[in-house]
Amino acid sequence: MIRSGDCLPVTDQAGFAVVFKRRRYDMQPTPVGRGSAMAHAQVNPSDLWSDINRLRQAGPLVHNITNFVVMNFTANVLLAVGASPVMAHAHDEVGEMAGIAQALVLNIGTLEPAWIESMKRALKVAAARPIPTVLDPVGAGATQYRNRAIAELMAVAAPTVIRGNASEIMSVAGSATRTRGVDSSTEAADATGHALSLAKQIEGVVCVSGAVDHIVDTEGRHAALANGDIWMTKVTGTGCAASALVAAFCAVQPDYWRATVAAMALLSVAGEVACETLRASGHGVGSLPAAMIDRLQLLDEVAFIARLRLEAAR
Repeated sequence: MIRSGDCLPVTDQAGFAVVFKRRRYDMQPTPVGRGSAMAHAQVNPSDLWSDINRLRQAGPLVHNITNFVVMNFTANVLLAVGASPVMAHAHDEVGEMAGIAQALVLNIGTLEPAWIESMKRALKVAAARPIPTVLDPVGAGATQYRNRAIAELMAVAAPTVIRGNASEIMSVAGSATRTRGVDSSTEAADATGHALSLAKQIEGVVCVSGAVDHIVDTEGRHAALANGDIWMTKVTGTGCAASALVAAFCAVQPDYWRATVAAMALLSVAGEVACETLRASGHGVGSLPAAMIDRLQLLDEVAFIARLRLEAAR
């Protein structure tokens, strides 16, 4: 998936490697067994479509502590695929909310001290239940403040999935990398080694977003997705929405690598179709967020399987 960059890393992050229905809100969370869910070596488009249908039918509650810029778009993306989003960050309720959700998203795009504390409280509850957690380390390495926030979160509990652009993933994995404004300075393929190292550190899944998305896990599985469109970098929130989708899929698919592949595949194909449709009708990127939401809701199996460009290997 081609995504908008969120901010990007420049400093050495070696310290990060150290520690670490329809709407049925009473549904049981998917067990978080790090490694136990990793039995399947391969995945095919039909498998992913079955996961999309499962998500549409289950309607899991996804608790998001995310940034101001993307809240509305993220919530609508989740609704379009059948999930139920809640954006809750107040100290007095995050523990309770994480106690009834089926997945938790932590996105550090617009940080401030109270939000970091809320994320830590929610993560502690999520890890204790346990339910899957997705960390989006927006701007990892750009400032020492962000570095400390990520380190504090990972000291509470290792996330189930970390999803970011190449520079962010390399930074969290412990590599110094150069930044270029708010866009990744590194190709996703160049970060796959760091992603695998990070996956082993957290005993989970790491997704590197870019022109080609790379998803790896601690077992060494590696999927590459080549869908998407350059226009998806021209609107804000695509990457943040991807992290929320990953959480939603993890709530219904206990193989978290496969869940992450399904989430990225759906968003990439839907975005690709949306961009092509807009170009054909003479519209521009201002119409893209709504068009992507439409495609996420209406995409059918035939179009998904015909378009998906997936390579998966062990």
